[in-house]
Amino acid sequence: MIRSLFGLALFLGFVQFAGAQDTGKKITIRWYGQSFFQIETSDKTLIVTDPHAMPEYNRNVVRADLVTCSHMHSDHVQVEILENSKEAKIYYGLDPKSKRSIFNPISAKFKNVTFYDVESDHDPDGGMTRGKNAIFVFEVDGLRICHLGDLGTILDEKQIKQIGKVDILLIPIGGVYTINGEKAKEVVRQLKPRLYIIPMHYGTKVLDSLQPPDEFLEGQKNVKKLEDTNALTIPVDLKQDNPVIVLLGWK
Repeated sequence: MIRSLFGLALFLGFVQFAGAQDTGKKITIRWYGQSFFQIETSDKTLIVTDPHAMPEYNRNVVRADLVTCSHMHSDHVQVEILENSKEAKIYYGLDPKSKRSIFNPISAKFKNVTFYDVESDHDPDGGMTRGKNAIFVFEVDGLRICHLGDLGTILDEKQIKQIGKVDILLIPIGGVYTINGEKAKEVVRQLKPRLYIIPMHYGTKVLDSLQPPDEFLEGQKNVKKLEDTNALTIPVDLKQDNPVIVLLGWK
């Protein structure tokens, strides 16, 4: 009887040990349409980018610890949609107090997240049409995530150097107000993201005022369409030979 109990204890201990082997850290990226993402780090810090309150995308209410806004257009700064907007730390890539489009340089650390922004243009006319745009780069859990905001033109050498290494690229592809699919392909070639490319700010079934993703996806390899989920979970130690383009759902 004692031996049986001892054997059972050893077996249960082995099961617990086997179940505990998967201790790898992970991050989760959730998309809520347009340029609105929530990035959850391995220690549950929540980063929100460019929140909007668009009814087409169900006016999702989410929590955030850290919020970044790439520019001051209304579909990128609706911080009141956040469940805890009064407690969240909010950073604006453009000066919110100025009527002009003035870049606001940021380099900061929040909990386990180090981040900074890079000045860019919202249009191919040097910002004369739609003003400036802030590209945000986040360093978290050993990964570098680049959110291009409403980038309106391909990058120059200075911007490429400032952005640096990219593991996960969040890139607009819908044209009209940002770069289109062909320009987005060029930006991907410029930045050479290592793991994932996640398109954003493009036409969907509920919002067709922007171009659909077809132009960007044409001729591309390693494409995964996860339209039944808005979440992508990534092990922080992931290694891949080539980056994967992931088309997320927005619900």
